[in-house]
Amino acid sequence: MENQLLIALIAINLLVTLLLLFLRNKKNPELSGRIDSLDKSLLKIEAALREDFRINREENSNIAKENRAELNATLKDFQRELAFTLKETTNQSRSESVLQRETLINSFKGFQETFEKNVESFNQLQREKFAFLGEEQKRMVDSTEKRLEEIRVTVDEKLQKTLNERLGQSFELVVRQLENVQKGLGEMQTLAQDVGGLKRVLSNVKMRGSIGEVQLAMLLEQILAPGQYEANVKTKAGSAEIVEFAIKLPGRDENNSVVWLPVDAKFPKDIYEQLQAAHDTGDLLKIDAAQKLLEQTIKKMAKDIHDKYIDPPNTTDFGIMFLPFEGIYAEVVRRASLLDELQRTYKIVVTGPTTLAAILNSLQMGFKTLAIQQRSGEVWKILGAVKKEFELFGGLVEKAQGNIQTGLNQLDDVLGKRTRAIQRKLKSVEVLESIDNKSILPELLDDEVTED
Repeated sequence: MENQLLIALIAINLLVTLLLLFLRNKKNPELSGRIDSLDKSLLKIEAALREDFRINREENSNIAKENRAELNATLKDFQRELAFTLKETTNQSRSESVLQRETLINSFKGFQETFEKNVESFNQLQREKFAFLGEEQKRMVDSTEKRLEEIRVTVDEKLQKTLNERLGQSFELVVRQLENVQKGLGEMQTLAQDVGGLKRVLSNVKMRGSIGEVQLAMLLEQILAPGQYEANVKTKAGSAEIVEFAIKLPGRDENNSVVWLPVDAKFPKDIYEQLQAAHDTGDLLKIDAAQKLLEQTIKKMAKDIHDKYIDPPNTTDFGIMFLPFEGIYAEVVRRASLLDELQRTYKIVVTGPTTLAAILNSLQMGFKTLAIQQRSGEVWKILGAVKKEFELFGGLVEKAQGNIQTGLNQLDDVLGKRTRAIQRKLKSVEVLESIDNKSILPELLDDEVTED
């Protein structure tokens, strides 16, 4: 409303201003007076309008204040009512929650009690069933064990008899063969000694007597059987070089071929004594020089073994260098690069007394395993014969069982049918007292006395 009045006032002022300008241009005194009067009237109207505008603003301001106050009061009442309603709702929800929780707890307790009772009854039923099954199983096991024991006793008796006969025959054959082999070995040893003596006389060959060779021979003799190794063997085809000892390993074919494992004893005594003397003096230069000399000597010995004695497939692709003392063996083993070079370049395995004994024991176990495998064929043949004999024995037992069953059936027939027939015939006969029976049939009394 105020905006419209203001716009109207501005429009009137514009019209009056235009009118005044128009009239002044005509310079009419009468009009000028009227215009002045009109100006004054307009000023009064403007003042009145301004006063009305002021009064309207004050009224609007008062009305707005009253409205705000009333609205604030209404909001406060609404807030109080809302807070009260929320409080009531919260209290009611809390009460309902407590009631529901108690109801749920009671329901769970009831369910738990019912479930525990059901579980207990189920467990009791299961225990009774398991106890019954255990008793049944025990009776079944006892019956089965008894039956198996009877079968085992029968089978053991038959097997023991058959095995004793076959093993006795086999052992007799083996003993005779071993006696022949022993006799042949004795003759060969005597011949070998004679040939060795003749060879030493003719060629003046130096006898083996060094410390390393003697110790190596003792180790081989203690661990391996005489037929598992040989001394002074030509392992390389087309060469006259003889290795001190060579272990017999079985070949890959089935013709009892032999693959030799060369074993040569080496003992650089002078070099080792120089190294010990250098350690005693504590001179680092001498120690280093002695160590290098020892390495060179060991490499030379390894090359000598490789070139002279290793010849695959007649031999293994590696050889064994035996050092007779643990001290010199430890000096060599301390140099990992030296061991690696000996194995990679010359295919030589360096051993001391302890390590060689371990290797020989491993080979001995392998020989025993091989012997067991070779004799397994004979064992299988014996077991096959035992199986056949047992099948024949089973047939005889079944036949005897059939005969016994036939006799039992006939006995049942006699005891059943014949007895009932006799009883029917004698049914009408009067039964006598015991005294009358004995007087009439005195032979019954004689039979009783005889049985007693």
